[in-house]
Amino acid sequence: MGRTILEMENISKSFGATQALSGIGFSLEEGEIHALLGENGAGKSTLIKILGGIYQPDTGMIRIDGKEVKMAGVQEAQETGIGIIHQEIVLVPYLSVSENIFLGRELKTKLGTKDMKAMNRQAKEMTERLGLYVDVTMPVGKLSIAQQQMVEIIKAISFHIKILVMDEPTSSLSDEEVEKLFETMRKLKKQKVSIIYISHRMEELYEVTDKITVMRDGTYVGTVKTRETNTDELVSMMVGRSLTNYYTRTYNKLEKELLRVEHLTKKGVFSDVSFSVRAGEILGFSGLVGAKRSEIMQAVFGADTYDSGEIWLDGEQVRFKNSRDAIAKGVAMVPEDRKKQGLTLINSVGFNITLSSLDKVKKGLLLSEEKKNRVIENYMDELNIKAASKDISAGSLSGGNQQKVVLAKWLATAPKVLILDEPTRGVDIGAKAEIYSIINELAEKGMAIILISSELPEIMNMCDNVCIVRSGNIVGRLAKNELNQEAIMHYATGGNKNE
Repeated sequence: MGRTILEMENISKSFGATQALSGIGFSLEEGEIHALLGENGAGKSTLIKILGGIYQPDTGMIRIDGKEVKMAGVQEAQETGIGIIHQEIVLVPYLSVSENIFLGRELKTKLGTKDMKAMNRQAKEMTERLGLYVDVTMPVGKLSIAQQQMVEIIKAISFHIKILVMDEPTSSLSDEEVEKLFETMRKLKKQKVSIIYISHRMEELYEVTDKITVMRDGTYVGTVKTRETNTDELVSMMVGRSLTNYYTRTYNKLEKELLRVEHLTKKGVFSDVSFSVRAGEILGFSGLVGAKRSEIMQAVFGADTYDSGEIWLDGEQVRFKNSRDAIAKGVAMVPEDRKKQGLTLINSVGFNITLSSLDKVKKGLLLSEEKKNRVIENYMDELNIKAASKDISAGSLSGGNQQKVVLAKWLATAPKVLILDEPTRGVDIGAKAEIYSIINELAEKGMAIILISSELPEIMNMCDNVCIVRSGNIVGRLAKNELNQEAIMHYATGGNKNE
């Protein structure tokens, strides 16, 4: 590190009456990995979109290598040496891996046609260099979310950039894949590529970054060296106050068994899955991305089929015809992807909250606006959903508030068993703490909760017992007093439950 490669001075941006950024300053040194930290709504993505030419600032100046530049568009930013990996995957699903990597700059034969052979060869070299071993000729839409994220990273790196921006790049990656990403980042650092790294996962920052800049409510709070700070200081900078009890958990006396699954099998997906969860219990499901945790729970919830096995709910054997049947009998599931599976983003907050519980807000055969509004107001208040009103679109909320709307939607169905699939993915630290508190309160009230999470600190701090899944099989079970990272990863990466 040494010379300054990027300077952003007095950057301001408003959208109508909303001031998204106010006089922001940010600088980046050559070969530096610099984290940009802040809660959802702090302005991080807006600042990055200005750097990437997507937005134009109202005021301010950008200098690269000491020269003032104007980012009139995405192409100008790329030509200046800036590559951005956005949080939302922007690949073309029906094109191949290699076509996505070379999109807009396809290699040509002497006859001027697309040189697929050369593109496939180079794409194979690039993907394998990053540890992604896939058929580069297959449509990218057939890859897992984690694999698609890796293709995004490879595509950005292939532009021979000076500055690489990564916006939540690890949100869909397993620990093993995250470590491969970090290895790549360290290689790029040695090649004097500068990296701006945005993540809500605090533990990642200490592992890979040199400095951390904190933003709050569209303003600059401060910059610290990673080795000279700690989580308490960073949280205080982000939220403007000390945040105690980040993981809220009171361990309850576990009551009667509410859900039991025996020998559940779907050929080629999962096999001989057995577990049970009791009232007041938070049962964790851990494992690497692709372990089939979500697929197991979708079958339990009636959203997918299974070939054999038995499910018992509150002492009664059940086989849900579909998810509506599961909801009616008292099972709810918060899905992994809130934007695609959990919400209708163009509809209002109120519409989303009552979407799965319309039968509970009827007066006779008609919907009762009074009952409906009472449910909406109750959950907006109880879950502290920050929205100007119940009538604004769910898509306009921050990630944390969107997730709380999804939670509200399912809690309104009054479930006995609640399945949570990655409930804090892409959620800022303040909203995470609120969600943990909500989960804890639900367990205290006697709800049985299944928590699927790829974040080991979340699993270890929130769960009573944990099932570890690998390749569609439960390969290990750990009680609270046995939980540690080494034990979980031993099973997840190849240990045996009989060892």
